[in-house]
Amino acid sequence: MARERTLVRRRAGVLTAATAVLALATATTASAGAVGPAGGPETAAPPGPGAPPVRPGLPALPLLTGNPPRGHDVSSHQRRVDWTAARAKGARFVYVKATESTGYRNPYFSGQYSGAREAGLIRGAYHFARPDRSSGAEQAAYFVRHGGDWRADGWTLPPALDIEYNPYDAKHKCYGLGKARMVRWIRSFSDEIKEETGRRPVIYTTTQWWKMCTGNSRAFSSSHALWIARHGTSRPGALPGGWRYWTFWQHDVKGRLPGDQNLFNGSLSRLRIFARGH
Repeated sequence: MARERTLVRRRAGVLTAATAVLALATATTASAGAVGPAGGPETAAPPGPGAPPVRPGLPALPLLTGNPPRGHDVSSHQRRVDWTAARAKGARFVYVKATESTGYRNPYFSGQYSGAREAGLIRGAYHFARPDRSSGAEQAAYFVRHGGDWRADGWTLPPALDIEYNPYDAKHKCYGLGKARMVRWIRSFSDEIKEETGRRPVIYTTTQWWKMCTGNSRAFSSSHALWIARHGTSRPGALPGGWRYWTFWQHDVKGRLPGDQNLFNGSLSRLRIFARGH
């Protein structure tokens, strides 16, 4: 996710005009299209006004209006982040990469995670999925042991699963798994996270990948928050698999904040409610 170049990002493009950046603060999700999040390994709404309906396990979020909270995501590529400066530039939340598969841990995770909290940012951890290496449950357990836990303190975002194009093998974008197996892998990961933390993970993906590799499964939209990434546009576009609104949107790979640039679909008070799990 925080890698400078991945297969997803090369397809996604970059915001090229100041007007596009300004549009981010006033865009609504009322469009016929939003595309999913990009990311990478360490080595890797309905239209109209109002709020989407409440869903089991998810908060009701308003359509994106006004000045939504800005955030970012980082990994070992950003190393020692100046969190005080990031907050001064507008950061209100951040996701930090913790793990990948069952053999990689971000060596800067502890300092990044604690530093973000000390600077007053709401923060959470994410795991880069490798469905070709081990089961979803195994990777979820590894993730929780190494930073992916959650607490209802209002400062901790739910664990996030970064699942996207295979950056190690362009010929196997879906990691060699068929659609049904991929859905089972994601379900296994989610069930283990729920068992260990009490929360369902946020799912970070792209619309294109989700369609290609899960058959556009609708199995997760009612209980999992969506972190969508689409770069180079003023709106997220068409959402995957039954999701009617997004919770986070990764809209660029660089900007005023360290790492990738994100928005939360709601107010700062709603972000805190989401963090607490209510």
